[in-house]
Amino acid sequence: MEFLIKALQLILALSVLVVVHEFGHFGFARLFKVRVHKFYLFFNPKFSIFRAKKINGKWQMKFFASNSSEHVIQAVDENGVPKTDKKGKPVMIPDDVSKLDENDWRRYPETTEWGIGWVPFGGYCAIAGMVDETTKESELSSEPQSWEYRSRKPWQRFFMIVGGVLFNFIFAILIFAMLLFKNGEETLPVKNAYLGYKYCEVALNNGFRNGDIIQTIDNEDVNSTKAVVEKLIIEGKQNVTVKRDGEILSIALPANFGEQIIEAKEKQFMIPIIPFVIDSIIPNSVAQKSHLQKGDSIVGVDNKQLSDITDIMAEIANSANKKIVIEFYRKGQVLKDSITPDENGKIGVILREPKYIFKTEKIHYSFFASFPAGIRMGWETLVSYVKQFRLVFTKAGAKSIGGFASIGNLFPSTWDWTIFWSMTALLSVILAFMNILPIPVLDGGYILFIIYEMITGKKPSDKFMEISLNIGMFLVLALLVFANGNDIIKWIQNTFLSSN
Repeated sequence: MEFLIKALQLILALSVLVVVHEFGHFGFARLFKVRVHKFYLFFNPKFSIFRAKKINGKWQMKFFASNSSEHVIQAVDENGVPKTDKKGKPVMIPDDVSKLDENDWRRYPETTEWGIGWVPFGGYCAIAGMVDETTKESELSSEPQSWEYRSRKPWQRFFMIVGGVLFNFIFAILIFAMLLFKNGEETLPVKNAYLGYKYCEVALNNGFRNGDIIQTIDNEDVNSTKAVVEKLIIEGKQNVTVKRDGEILSIALPANFGEQIIEAKEKQFMIPIIPFVIDSIIPNSVAQKSHLQKGDSIVGVDNKQLSDITDIMAEIANSANKKIVIEFYRKGQVLKDSITPDENGKIGVILREPKYIFKTEKIHYSFFASFPAGIRMGWETLVSYVKQFRLVFTKAGAKSIGGFASIGNLFPSTWDWTIFWSMTALLSVILAFMNILPIPVLDGGYILFIIYEMITGKKPSDKFMEISLNIGMFLVLALLVFANGNDIIKWIQNTFLSSN
């Protein structure tokens, strides 16, 4: 069930982002009066689950229908001899659609066919006269037509291409803004976790100690754990000062500290030490019979001085049906008492939530104030992702690259709309950044060629575009295989090797 919930969240998030991305291309294409032949959510080899098209002012729909082949004929040279390519295959070009039956959708190329494919990932927007993954150079007519992409000025084609990335980033900003409007923005300042933090193994091996409270990084104050992680792991800063047992100490981290964290697959760099504070007593429980009270804070079990809630709970759980001595604070005094946890290792208390223990900082946003805050959060998310992208080119970073399984695991195993939309906004920023990379077949590759045309005044040939797209497609597919291969290797290691 957990797998299904994560998979559904992943498919829904990616579906929303694909529609937003492709609609960015569609919107600018229609703005510049360029035809869009097809707009599809999911890919549709051979057939489509759903197809719809507006013909003569009326919508026509088809379900589970086979895809229509392109209406083409074999091209001929000036002597009327049929053309073939280097492999001897016929060169096909678009034929006159007016020859088609009036009920044939291909007769109406001026309107867009909308559809849903059956391969539940991705989608596409087939823009007329554009050499891409849906259209080869040989499938275009010899001369650019007035309604085609290739007949538009470079700056117009630039916006048609960048529209997808632009819409993804704007969409992320809107999500962030609405989340901030609904929930506000709450952070726990690092220094307000007065018991300090528990650190991951790699951090402990490089000079940190549990209970340390980070003061500065490269002589700059840090206000949140998010800022700490970004500066130490993503940006690679090395000079840290911490407060330890009332003293300020310096820690010098190695240059490869971030790589060590990734290599060790640490899930959390630091978590606050949370005290065991009783919020209420369950009636007729062990705690009530032992006269524990609301507000008592347990700090020791059987002469072991403990501060973290998880350590105290573990000690109590390991003492089922066994009398133990606990130490606890009550109104500033340290008291001792004997208590016997039940057969389940429980004493019958409800603990106080951390947000009522530590002093957090929360900002509430009005509807209109949420938009500039959303822009800030969107920009910070993009900058952070660009910074951590450098780690991809390290050995540890390359091993950490994940495919669909890794992305799916970012979602929780229970459905939470706030987390879902937060993750969707993050993925929207990532999708925008990845698409702007200057790789043929991605939007960034097209943008690179358009900028080249603007500077030189020379437009790359359609044949060159087709070859470069094939190369780009190979690179992208290789990356997908590598990323999803990493997921498979991790699954094998976690499932089989870890159990041996």
